[in-house]
Amino acid sequence: MDALLSKNEEDYLKALFQLTIENNLGVAGTNQLAMNLGVSPASVNGMIKKLRAKKLVKSELYGKLEMTAKGKGIAIQLIRKHRLWETFLYEYLNFSWDEVHEVAEQLEHIKSDKLIKQLNGFLGNPDFDPHGDPIPDESGKFSKKTKINLAQIEEGKSCMVVSVKDASVAFLQMVSKLGIGLQTEIKVKNFHQFDASRTLVIGKKEHQVSLKFAENVFVKELD
Repeated sequence: MDALLSKNEEDYLKALFQLTIENNLGVAGTNQLAMNLGVSPASVNGMIKKLRAKKLVKSELYGKLEMTAKGKGIAIQLIRKHRLWETFLYEYLNFSWDEVHEVAEQLEHIKSDKLIKQLNGFLGNPDFDPHGDPIPDESGKFSKKTKINLAQIEEGKSCMVVSVKDASVAFLQMVSKLGIGLQTEIKVKNFHQFDASRTLVIGKKEHQVSLKFAENVFVKELD
């Protein structure tokens, strides 16, 4: 990792990687990045100038942003560290999956390559973090799977939770309150045309959820 990068610069690179690569957009606009980070477009423009000067980001036509190979490499290693720390906190320190993100945001900026290598070995080289997101390996490769969300499951069909899209504390607390975790089986009992909400069967209980909620839970359809 480049020791000359600030925490703020690293956060921008990681956010841009998640927008352009993990979300399959290829490029992202200044406003998209600003919204993702919760900052003003003016702040984004200032930071992009710094990242462009370090040859980590390049601008395309109409102000679209794209990462250079060097920028991608740094971002992938940040994501690797973040997801390894989330896994450690969840599996060994009894953090719930709505608590791990904030702490991992701090730990991902530790520069020690040896520490991360040892952490990965201690965890048994995991492929996915507690939210079901892929963990890049040491060379930067990671699994990318075609995902469907709960909103795409037809009435009467069953599915199994494989990951979540929204990692915010509020959303994860709601998911936990409904008794949903990774590999939880869900049956879509009813689809309500009026507001696109759904009645779900989780265990022996029924819950009604919004379309927005369903769109933020990734699942695998069960036969």
